[in-house]
Amino acid sequence: MNFFLNFRVCCINTKMVRGKRIRNKGKLKFSEYFKKLVKNDTVAIVKEPGVKSGFPSKVVGSTGKVIGDQGRCKIVELSDGNKMKKFIVHPIHLKKIGGKNDKK
Repeated sequence: MNFFLNFRVCCINTKMVRGKRIRNKGKLKFSEYFKKLVKNDTVAIVKEPGVKSGFPSKVVGSTGKVIGDQGRCKIVELSDGNKMKKFIVHPIHLKKIGGKNDKK
């Protein structure tokens, strides 16, 4: 009995993470799509379900630093255990959480 309860809760939670609310489906904010991120900004990876992404799901929710540009995308350096890895991520999947270049 407990197995089925846990399974159901697990499925509901993952669906909530993957999807969007009904009124927001298909909508993208242009300010998020064209946001300006500069070198050394600290960012969190937040997957936008409306746009296809090519990065693995284990990096979603992790934080790192922007170290450069590649086309329209940003190169983000993340730590995976003891190794530092570089991922190429579109700015729509990045959320700025602080850094040296913040203006108040």
